[in-house]
Amino acid sequence: MNDDTTTKNLSETILQITNQKRPETVNQLVKLVGETYPASKNEILDAIVRLQNEGKLQLTTPTQNPQGISAYLRTSAALWFWTTIALSLGTLVAVFAIPETAYPLVYIRYVLGAVFVLWLPGYAFIKTLFPEQLPVKTSDKDLDTIERIALSVGMSLALVPIVGLLLNYTPWGIRLTPIVLSLLALTTIFATAGVIRERQIRTLKKA
Repeated sequence: MNDDTTTKNLSETILQITNQKRPETVNQLVKLVGETYPASKNEILDAIVRLQNEGKLQLTTPTQNPQGISAYLRTSAALWFWTTIALSLGTLVAVFAIPETAYPLVYIRYVLGAVFVLWLPGYAFIKTLFPEQLPVKTSDKDLDTIERIALSVGMSLALVPIVGLLLNYTPWGIRLTPIVLSLLALTTIFATAGVIRERQIRTLKKA
């Protein structure tokens, strides 16, 4: 059974249980689905969020004191988002403000540039796909962090060449300024989507 079929079956199960048993809270819905369908709690929550975003599922009982995105961004849970944005903007400033001949300041530019190219785009993309937990379950939190870093580097190595290829067919071409601005936009978009999804999932878990 492929991933699309599994996702479709899980979504159908959630909608069917919602219509038949009318659970009052998200936790009740997750529990009922887990008793019927062999899926983890995070997979069920992801499917619920997806159905809500598609307008196919509306929970009648709202969560108490729901936390808006602006409030969530002020919590420690969103620290990764601000770190990602700060590193991206810091790289932007370093690239255009520090000349190649400005030793030893140029090493700051090199370090930030390496992080900006080899890690940030992939990290933000992985956060969008898997806001809280990677698909490969591990019992060690440190190992989960290592896997996320490895996936981030690998995804960055895949995304950056694609950005360069697309720029090659634009009037700007493959030059420093369009590459930096394109990666900045890509990272910001993915990071924003990731923090929104993370907030949605955590809100559902508290429901």
